[in-house]
Amino acid sequence: MISREPTLVRLAIAQAQLLEPYGLSESTLARALATIREHRVDDADLYFQGTRHEGWSLEEGIVKAGSFSISQGVGVRAVAGEKTAFAYSDDLSEAALMDAARTVRSIAAAGQQRRVRVGPTPRPARSRTLYAAADPIATLDSAAKVALLERVERMARARDPRVVQVMASLAAEHDVVLIARADGTRAADVRPLVRVGVTVIAEQGGRREVGTSGGGGRFGLGYFSDEVLAVYVEQAVRAALTNLEARPAPAGEMTVVLGPGWPGVLLHEAVGHGLEGDFNRKGSSAFAGRIGQRVAARGVTVLDDGTIADRRGSLNVDDEGQPTQRNVLIEDGILRGYLHDSLNARLMGGRSTGSARRESYAHVPMPRMTNTFMLGGDRDPAEIVASIGRGLYATNFGGGQVDITSGKFVFSASEAFWVEKGKILYPVKGATLIGHGPGALTRVSMIGRDMALDAGVGVCGKEGQSVPVGVGQPTLRIERLTVGGTA
Repeated sequence: MISREPTLVRLAIAQAQLLEPYGLSESTLARALATIREHRVDDADLYFQGTRHEGWSLEEGIVKAGSFSISQGVGVRAVAGEKTAFAYSDDLSEAALMDAARTVRSIAAAGQQRRVRVGPTPRPARSRTLYAAADPIATLDSAAKVALLERVERMARARDPRVVQVMASLAAEHDVVLIARADGTRAADVRPLVRVGVTVIAEQGGRREVGTSGGGGRFGLGYFSDEVLAVYVEQAVRAALTNLEARPAPAGEMTVVLGPGWPGVLLHEAVGHGLEGDFNRKGSSAFAGRIGQRVAARGVTVLDDGTIADRRGSLNVDDEGQPTQRNVLIEDGILRGYLHDSLNARLMGGRSTGSARRESYAHVPMPRMTNTFMLGGDRDPAEIVASIGRGLYATNFGGGQVDITSGKFVFSASEAFWVEKGKILYPVKGATLIGHGPGALTRVSMIGRDMALDAGVGVCGKEGQSVPVGVGQPTLRIERLTVGGTA
């Protein structure tokens, strides 16, 4: 049996879907890029995309919503110095493509020091296969998708009589992209993405509380076996029942222990965004100009890794056609690097880290995270919790925000417990963690050996663009973190 090189397979799929039906070819792409290069530019690319998305949601035992959408188009970009000209069209005709190319050509930057280096012939990007190219929407028929949601509801109601309402959702997406760059690079990706969400409302003594869970990744819907769904249901029901017993959270400066997995969203927001290249090039990040300096406690190593198989934040290539990488951002507390797209790498004298991402063909790429996490240490998680004299143990988070310039963050804990003398006493509600990202990292005093990635639910927003991401961390003890409570 003869196997084909993965990049060539993906290029063939993308060409068959995004070029050939519209009379486009490699010569058309070359003409469009040549049109842009008639003026002096540092970079140029074409980004073709076709996306099919399907969603189902169940509430009160009934599938109340179902949706299916198809979108496709092309984004055309020219870069000169720090300036970017961008045009996009949902018309994949040659006329629309050439019109967009002529539009962005106007960025002509008189006095630029160099032109784009044009490859003599188109060349495919380096290859890898992190996930299958199959269409996840087709992995279950409509009846099976409805039955899956109905099973989730039955499982949740059977867990406890206090469960009074269950909401379940299922989403599947098949995304095909093709990137043509002025330096001759040709890359394509076929990106599956699925997700199941569970929300449970429990009631006791007139009080109602909510618990949520879910997961997904870059695979087919067959992943969601009854065993996997049972885990999601158990987590959502447990969270709702725990919150029924929750007391108002104390407030003040205290020791905080963060659980493994999804609590890494705090790391993502409070630290990860500050390590994206555009913020550092502009000097607006609290980490700007600090490469080689200590920015965290010893033992703290933070990675951004877009190469983990089947993960929600992983990509075979980024949205500029560069292979994603395993990037070490902080090593044993020392800042080692930033996340770069090609523009910011060029302006800062570095290299792309495979971190260019965009929401769709209608958006410009920018440096973004993929799967961002802290490596584990050597401490027993139970020992870390038992070390708390008086403080908070936060195991799950809801929303949060960070100010990139100052590094200050605010996060709400959706599941947390009050601990005294090493004993978990009771769950608390309304706890808000307030702090300074770089400062909090320097006060990490214990790192567990239980590093875990989240279940596959993360969505990151930046400058109006949303992309799927992953987060993770081990159990962490942080000293002197401010908790805003309700007590």
